[in-house]
Amino acid sequence: MSAEQAVIVGGGPAGLAAALELRRRGIDPLVLDREAEAGGIPRHCGHQGFGIRDLHRAMSGPRYARRYVELARAAGVRIRSESMVTGWRADGALEVTSPRGLEVLSPAAVVLATGCRERPRSARLVPGSRPQGVMTTGMLQQLVFLHGQKPGTRALIVGAEHVSFSAILTLAHAGTEVVGMVTELPRHQSLAVFRLGTRFRYRTPLWTRTVVAAIHGSPHVEEVELADVVTGRTRRVSCDTVVFTADWIPDHELAVTAGLDLDPGTLGPAVDTCLRTSRVGVFAAGNVLHAAETADVAALSGRHVAVSAARFLADGVWPSPRVPIVCEPPLGWIVPNVLSPEPARPPRHRFLLRSRSFLDGPEIQIVQDARSLWTGRLRRSIPGRSARLPDSWTRSFDPGGEAIRVGVVRA
Repeated sequence: MSAEQAVIVGGGPAGLAAALELRRRGIDPLVLDREAEAGGIPRHCGHQGFGIRDLHRAMSGPRYARRYVELARAAGVRIRSESMVTGWRADGALEVTSPRGLEVLSPAAVVLATGCRERPRSARLVPGSRPQGVMTTGMLQQLVFLHGQKPGTRALIVGAEHVSFSAILTLAHAGTEVVGMVTELPRHQSLAVFRLGTRFRYRTPLWTRTVVAAIHGSPHVEEVELADVVTGRTRRVSCDTVVFTADWIPDHELAVTAGLDLDPGTLGPAVDTCLRTSRVGVFAAGNVLHAAETADVAALSGRHVAVSAARFLADGVWPSPRVPIVCEPPLGWIVPNVLSPEPARPPRHRFLLRSRSFLDGPEIQIVQDARSLWTGRLRRSIPGRSARLPDSWTRSFDPGGEAIRVGVVRA
């Protein structure tokens, strides 16, 4: 059994940023990544826009991933690729499987930075035949940017979030025509400039209040059956590729097997403002907490968790009790979603809040034991995009009180 100060599970932006900050504070972390190369999802995102908030420059996904690996190695961070944490021992040690064989690590602190993934077709329960040509955005990007392959000639995109428009760019790069985008919501969830650019440059139609009722074809996709969620009318669209985008879920398997408290809204580990989980010595950062934010937001979360982990390694303090923060419909989740006694400020001094429906100018109230901690109005709330809440109200919560509730007073 090998003893370590800190082990970071996941070599994406959150994990590498955490490792860099720990090294800056004199701690020698070990980063474990199951892929052949560290860098995370940005490695196969060929578009621009990465690194603005954390590295203060705009770059492509692959360049951004390479830069973080370069910075980490230059700082002396140990990165082990092709190393997968497969479980926990009863004493809290990590079981790691790699080409080196089975290894057991016993770190004083563990940071889960395992990220998130899109739900595939099977998880969305889309009926029909099982032809080739059905994939997620991540699979599409790996196919195009890592392997240089063309997925098909005519593609349908399911979803209308930021990543959905990224899929259009990837398909255009591969020379694949996009026959349309579908979303069950009344409008798209991305920035207006993305929608307008897609409409006028790529002539891609957006079909709202529409779902994929079935996929048909053998051995490849031949057509997709679409259904209007209001009228129930169906129609068929000819295509040979279907890309399921968004509908994210945290990669939380290690959190589950560790017995960590999960937040019912995010399905990721429940964490306080220091990104401490319910298990002593285990932290979590990045998109395993809130699927999904941009890579630079995940990286800043990694920096934040490193400060907390370094403090824990120095003093061993792990506060209790923990007061949960609960969202009431139509709100979906908030992160951080727990408060500990004497809370520190959260990442970027804000809470991230998501709703499950479009809300224009909603008034939000935060309440504990029938006492209002904060009331304020948001400009808007859009499914799939986070609104920001201030953290000033955390100074007045009762550590011995009931759960804190976040709700919409009026919209």
